[in-house]
Amino acid sequence: MDNEVSAGSTTTTSTLGRLALGVTLLAFGLGHAEVIEGVTAADAMSVATYVGGIALFIAGLLAFRERDSFTGTAFASLGALWFTWGTADVAASANAAGLFLLLFALLALSLTLGAAGGGLLGQGMYGLTALSLLLLAIASFGGSEALAKVGGWAGVAAGAVAWYGATAALAKWPALSGRAAGRGVTAAG
Repeated sequence: MDNEVSAGSTTTTSTLGRLALGVTLLAFGLGHAEVIEGVTAADAMSVATYVGGIALFIAGLLAFRERDSFTGTAFASLGALWFTWGTADVAASANAAGLFLLLFALLALSLTLGAAGGGLLGQGMYGLTALSLLLLAIASFGGSEALAKVGGWAGVAAGAVAWYGATAALAKWPALSGRAAGRGVTAAG
């Protein structure tokens, strides 16, 4: 796949993955930020399992099929994160949840660094995801509801960036750097 393709002609796989990640991050972040009364992160479990987990993982497999290893790695690994988060009983222990979030914050950090040179959207999306997961991990370890809300807002921001990337591709809007996030269009993960 051409690494210099514009945002207006991104692959279906990349757009699908961005939408799945955006919806999941928005639900996850809004739940943690407790923006809507009575809606918590636990209410995002179905979205995390099916949209963030299964759909994102399938998008990763499709990206691998297209020989796009970065996007495949990003979507498949984040799909595994969301599927695990949605199905595992991570609430059993605050420290277990914190460790889980910390490990995936490191994964998101790796994706942020891997998206370097490919555009601001990819780096912003992965960087905000890493920040959100890191803040939520620290909040889990320390039992801080205030920090969890800040982490939730970082997740909302990451979801909004992912959503913009997908919408920009569908509407053929320009990406922030003239290219889609990541490596050309595909490092969208």
